[in-house]
Amino acid sequence: MLDLDKTYEVVIFSIGDTKAGTKMGKLQLKNLSDNTLLNCILWEEALNRLDSKIFRTGNHVKILGGSYNEKYNNCLISSLELVKEAKTGLDEEEREKLFSAIVEYANEIEDEELKKYVTELLFEYEEKFKISPAAKLMHHNYLGGLVEHTYECLEIAKCLLQNLYKKPDKSTVYAACILHDFGKIFEYKIDTESGLIDYEEDFPKEWITHSQWGFSNCMTRGFVDVARMIAAHHGRSEWGAIIDLGEKDLDPMLYILHHIDDLSAKFGRTAISDLS
Repeated sequence: MLDLDKTYEVVIFSIGDTKAGTKMGKLQLKNLSDNTLLNCILWEEALNRLDSKIFRTGNHVKILGGSYNEKYNNCLISSLELVKEAKTGLDEEEREKLFSAIVEYANEIEDEELKKYVTELLFEYEEKFKISPAAKLMHHNYLGGLVEHTYECLEIAKCLLQNLYKKPDKSTVYAACILHDFGKIFEYKIDTESGLIDYEEDFPKEWITHSQWGFSNCMTRGFVDVARMIAAHHGRSEWGAIIDLGEKDLDPMLYILHHIDDLSAKFGRTAISDLS
């Protein structure tokens, strides 16, 4: 039974093709009264009638028309009403401030060749970097999410470097924080008007993941320690890590970025609702 009086929050939305060649929308909604999830389908006719902005992550919506399919455990939606519009992400001033702070961290890298590589990348792809999300769903999934996540990682790294007895190499740690997710500017795309995030179709044709992009580029340029930290930052091979931190006798440096990244992904402003 579908309750049309409930208010839901948009969790994720995507559009694909049916076997008949028409468009089909897949929408996941969170019931704000009990946080349960509702998986929904929209056929092409409904998609054509609705403004795409209504599917922005974080929007609050009501279902005006639809039916629940017990067999497939989903809801077929014909009409939605926007109750509260979510932000698309950080505003331009916020993104610019974070980018400038990241450049300051990059300038603290003591290895001159590494500093040159990192700063040149930052300025070459400045505009893409400042608007990119850090993920489609998992964390920092909004306009400017990547630049915020990167800054959070650097701030956590700074705190660790100040307080650890055995000091890791600052140049390596700062560079790894900046570059570990940099490939996401090529892996994801975001509509700056609607806030909708999707994958770049051509990225998988050349690269496997953003981690492989960072690892390969750093290895090619001889920044082996940075490359290996990037390779390990997802922690486990089943989570996408190139180096599995479950292996024995690994260099302790390999663990640092993983924990820094994980802290930001869990305790930062991880979702669009955190920006309200």
